[in-house]
Amino acid sequence: MAALEDELRHFIVDALTLEDVCPRDIEATAPLFVTGLGLDSIDALELAVAIEKRYGVRFASNDAQNERIFSSLRSLAQHIESALLGDAQPA
Repeated sequence: MAALEDELRHFIVDALTLEDVCPRDIEATAPLFVTGLGLDSIDALELAVAIEKRYGVRFASNDAQNERIFSSLRSLAQHIESALLGDAQPA
């Protein structure tokens, strides 16, 4: 999972064009939204679309699990890994 987390660090910076963020500075367990990385709801939508395009993992806008899934880099990586292995609940 460490490799996926590292890949996601770069992916988030590139997908959201975060010019002032260095991928290595994104902590695995730090919040992605508001505090921590400081992303907002527009970033969440853009990130979800980019993840679907890159990894084929879909998110439903009304899924109660989205807040947990997008809470940190680690939880996002765990969800993507589970989805790729076929263990995640369909969105």
